[in-house]
Amino acid sequence: MPTAAQSELLARGWAALPASYRIPDKTPTLAEALAWCQHLAETHYENFHVATWFLPERLRPHFHAIYAYCRISDDLGDEVPDTAAALALLDLWGNELDACYAGRARHPVFVALAETIRTCAIPKEPFADLLTAFRQDQTVTRYETMQDLLGYCRYSANPVGRLVLYACGDISEENFRLSDATCSALQLANFWQDVRVDWGKGRVYLPQADMRAHGVSDETIASGAATPAFRALMKKEVDFARSLFLDGLPLIGRVQRDLAVDLDLFSRGGLEILRAIERRNYDVLSARPAISKPAKIALAFRALSAKALPFLRLRK
Repeated sequence: MPTAAQSELLARGWAALPASYRIPDKTPTLAEALAWCQHLAETHYENFHVATWFLPERLRPHFHAIYAYCRISDDLGDEVPDTAAALALLDLWGNELDACYAGRARHPVFVALAETIRTCAIPKEPFADLLTAFRQDQTVTRYETMQDLLGYCRYSANPVGRLVLYACGDISEENFRLSDATCSALQLANFWQDVRVDWGKGRVYLPQADMRAHGVSDETIASGAATPAFRALMKKEVDFARSLFLDGLPLIGRVQRDLAVDLDLFSRGGLEILRAIERRNYDVLSARPAISKPAKIALAFRALSAKALPFLRLRK
């Protein structure tokens, strides 16, 4: 049983989140849990319908459950303004994950996830790794080197790709390695796109050593003006993220076609983010670079064409 102080922290944390996130008094049935996760996935993530178009229907409940776990885990860390309360909720969620693996699931996410774990033989590590990243977000706001930042991606992004591979049955060490490259690249592309947004949250993901080498300081970011030095720094980081995407692209040819379509869509979407940054001459401070509507349509059309033409080989 939690202490009075822990109960107070948990109550403060839950108050900042949707009431539906809380652990229910009555454990839902599997059917109820699956419906709950599907609703969360399809109402919280605008691209979820697009992604699941390309997946076999039998896999969709697994993706709903995995997404729901990731969504709530992220919100426990990112949407609770009180650090102590956020950490208390993440610890509670970790306990629920342990209970799930012990056959004592209570929350709809874990009731649904237990079926996915059983069917797809997923180990606990990737789920637990995500919680490590979200805890780290509560206390770490700067990373000294790119290797340090990639160490963070190892917990914040790479587990998601591994969970997808487990769910689809495309498991091998080489696939994991290629997936890690793709997921880290996607994470970095989002970081570079959101430098200004993250600054508003008190976080800087640009490696501190790279900033110093280019003569860029926190004051540069705070000013909102992309100096020549800042643009040179961003070019370096964009080029590095692109190299990771290129490293991971061979995974597309190694997995089943339905998953390959999704991988192609998201990899090319990440590369398009990098191109959007380049089109702004690396100015991510005055406005957030975004993929244009025609580019989004082109990406979706390519993916739909690949789904419709079984003989199409997805390659870079």
